[in-house]
Amino acid sequence: MAKKKQSGKTTKKQKRVVTQGIVHILSTFNNTIVNVTDMQGNTLVWESGGTVGFKGTRKSTPYAAQLAAQKAIKRAMQEYGLQEVEVVIKGAGAGRESALKAVHASGIKITKIRDATPIPHNGCRPPARRRV
Repeated sequence: MAKKKQSGKTTKKQKRVVTQGIVHILSTFNNTIVNVTDMQGNTLVWESGGTVGFKGTRKSTPYAAQLAAQKAIKRAMQEYGLQEVEVVIKGAGAGRESALKAVHASGIKITKIRDATPIPHNGCRPPARRRV
């Protein structure tokens, strides 16, 4: 005799509650990406200038970065119950400051701000000098 399938009974997946997290802000010259992770670095929510609705050169504006940060923090607070964050800023784009201000203005507690912009320690070999 074959077993009956249970129909209609679906167990809803429980959303985990994450009270502490890290907000990674990657600000390039073309876009700003805001990634909210847990303390281990597993991504919870991410937004960028493009996902907020901007295209082309408008993605790299401070306003697009501000909207992306607001949306990411709001989603993380609603879906995961995020309460306090560390902020890691990387890159030299226009959206650095405005994204940080948006995180601060969202009402979430900021415990640490760290700049992780990569700096070359002597870097690549420059091209040869022009001879005219």
